[in-house]
Amino acid sequence: MGVLGKGKAHGACSLLHAAALGLGSSMALDLNTVAMVRDDAPNTPPDDPDGLLAAVVEAWLGAGYILPVEQVYWTIRSRVPSRQGLKSSAAVAVAALRALADATEQEIAITDLIDMAGTAQSAAGVSITGSKDDAWAAATEGWKVIDPNVPAAEGVLLEGSGLVADDWTVILLLRGKRSKRPDAEAFLWHQQGFQRALSALENGEELVAMTANGRSMAGVLDDLAGRRLSNEAMMFGARAAGISGSGPAIAVFIPSVSTPTIERLQDLYEKDDAIEKVIFTKVKNPKIEKHEETT
Repeated sequence: MGVLGKGKAHGACSLLHAAALGLGSSMALDLNTVAMVRDDAPNTPPDDPDGLLAAVVEAWLGAGYILPVEQVYWTIRSRVPSRQGLKSSAAVAVAALRALADATEQEIAITDLIDMAGTAQSAAGVSITGSKDDAWAAATEGWKVIDPNVPAAEGVLLEGSGLVADDWTVILLLRGKRSKRPDAEAFLWHQQGFQRALSALENGEELVAMTANGRSMAGVLDDLAGRRLSNEAMMFGARAAGISGSGPAIAVFIPSVSTPTIERLQDLYEKDDAIEKVIFTKVKNPKIEKHEETT
């Protein structure tokens, strides 16, 4: 029979790391993930070293739902780089849960989906906090400030429609996969910077928040190269730049009309040995684009 159901999600970049103040926020990016649940083994099994997909199944069953068949298999197709801080685990968890819902013809409330994704990520050990903020960003558009310590139905404290996708070019700098997770105590030394990020979100200034959060994460991780790359981006005309998640990826935001800045930075990154790969993308916010088209 093969594929029983499909689900989609996408990556995101951090606006506020949830381990810092107990609140988290991420903004959706156009990096798609598709999960397909199957009743037979695919030719190429998904790379899942943390057992996240097994944890998704357990979270699904633990919430009282049934599987479409006794033994499920998976195919995962994702443009979100793994272990970079770009929410690859949240995207896979959300997409896989949506695939199970599709296969069993279940209507799942978005808040239940987020809670199951958080449960799965915590069980798989891929998140310090459960990453409900990442799951929200992987499942929806724009950004939200989330309290990950309460059920998803109660956890959305602030939200914003985000940026108009066509107005911004997002450059993602990949610097190899994450080698270690940050020390939780290190966040205590950088509270002021994370508080600036939260204050910016309270004022609807997501790019200010992203930069403040990224600079603080450079301190938490003692990432001198990350701090240098972020500062250089701002010096050459970017409007925001900073480490995403627990790194090491860096997100850089530039107005799309600033072609000379984009070309200058692209040339700079191609010559920088600290950068393994450069990805160009946009924010994911079709609601704003549709609004703009009708006004």
